Amino acid sequence: MKIDRRLITNFDWVVLCTVLFITVVGIMTIFSATRPLIGGEQPSFYIKQIYWLFIGLVALALVVSVDYIWLSRTSHIVYAVGLLLLLAVLILGRIGLGAQRWINIGPFSFQPSELFKLCFILMLSRYMSMIHGTMSIRNILIAFFAFVFLPLLLLLKQPDLGTAVILLLIFVLMVLAKGVGRKVITLAVIIALISVPFVGNIIWDELKDYQKKRLLAFVQPDIDPEGVSYHINQSKVAIGSGGAFGKGYLKGTQGPFRFLPEKHTDFVFSVFAEEWGFIGSLFLLAVYLILILRGLDTAKRAKDEFGRLLSLGITFMFLVYCFVNIGMTIGLMPVVGIPLPFMSYGGTALVTNFIAAGILINIRARRFELFY
Repeated sequence: MKIDRRLITNFDWVVLCTVLFITVVGIMTIFSATRPLIGGEQPSFYIKQIYWLFIGLVALALVVSVDYIWLSRTSHIVYAVGLLLLLAVLILGRIGLGAQRWINIGPFSFQPSELFKLCFILMLSRYMSMIHGTMSIRNILIAFFAFVFLPLLLLLKQPDLGTAVILLLIFVLMVLAKGVGRKVITLAVIIALISVPFVGNIIWDELKDYQKKRLLAFVQPDIDPEGVSYHINQSKVAIGSGGAFGKGYLKGTQGPFRFLPEKHTDFVFSVFAEEWGFIGSLFLLAVYLILILRGLDTAKRAKDEFGRLLSLGITFMFLVYCFVNIGMTIGLMPVVGIPLPFMSYGGTALVTNFIAAGILINIRARRFELFY
């Protein structure tokens, strides 16, 4: 297979190096967070993450090698497969930590909701790219009931409140990016204000007890007789104890002493902040900012509307995930089980994020080609 020389010349090394750096930092943090302080055997989480890193790089290379226009033409098939996987979770899924989110295939397990986010962004980008001008009320309603409503129901059934919220936020941001008139915004605000109490009550009734307790703990952290705020409190302790420059790598205690739950997944940022401090955390946030800005610049330079919207959707996904996860660790957001992109332990999430990064590289590298 002949590779276009211009594809190599225009390859986005900034995105690749950025995600590789964050992933390596994540593996180092996972190793530190799960290490035994006194005797014991080191868990293999960091080794598994290294394996998933190589799989992610292969997936990224495959995505870059195929023109992203092909993704537009097959988006409806990809979206349908994503929906079928969400349905399969409810039938064949493994239950863990109070939720049914994983499917086992031999010794491996994966989380379809992670993959579905990309399927969702692809389908939404395809639909919106076919609309000339701004989004009308009719277009928004069609998009919501055709591509958003059913996945939300399936995700809430698992339950996976975090991913459901992420999908809604991505949908709203992409609608705004496509453009809406002033009348549409005014009407949407009025409808939202009227419907929030009713929709809120329906969603609240469908939530599991542990999810309700997490939300209550976020609103009233001091009134917590069952210790639901323990995650957030220990996360704040870990971050605060890092001070300005941190305790140093492999010198953090909140994770290894098991004071901090989910230390290698949802709260990996807390472990990092304890060891590298405020300055290190600012540097990590700056690296994430580079990724976000690069994604926005890729959208600006895309050769077509589909590429622009797809770049924005992926960039919004990274942005929302970072905002919610880090906000969760410092008590500004409720605990909803959202991982930090490229850093948190999890094979499905890591490979999905590398595929997303590959799509960004693909769109930027092919901006010079004519659109057919």
